Amino acid sequence: MREKHGYFIEDLSPKMTAVFAKTVTEADITMFAGISGDTNPVHLDESFAEQTMFSGRIAHGMLSASFISTVFGTRLPGPGCIYLRQDLRFKAPVKVGDTVEARVTVREIQAERKRVIFDTVCTVGETVVLEGEATLMVASRKDLPDAEPEAAE
Repeated sequence: MREKHGYFIEDLSPKMTAVFAKTVTEADITMFAGISGDTNPVHLDESFAEQTMFSGRIAHGMLSASFISTVFGTRLPGPGCIYLRQDLRFKAPVKVGDTVEARVTVREIQAERKRVIFDTVCTVGETVVLEGEATLMVASRKDLPDAEPEAAE
């Protein structure tokens, strides 16, 4: 199990950071609408969306936010962490063809509670499209059984 596990709480330190980037496609928006059930026409209907303040279709805000989850589950802290809380502030729209970069940075480690507070941000180029704060539960090495039992003497 240890070989699949990401960082343990003992491995983390403030200011550690990790990133995931993805270019949003038409298919991403369509599939996200299907999976989430969010069929708001601002995401799916160009003629409707042209009449909005965005002057065209935009990706779901939660699609961009899901890239933060990608960073947590695959990079930092990685496999084994548990997402407990996320605060989000949506700042700017994302459109088809935009490359969203999700970045997480360790802000605070609460080792006794096995909690880690992260700053989270998604950008398109220099534009912040969403920002927030997340709390994750991160295991300690001593919480997991040893991968190999100790040999008897």
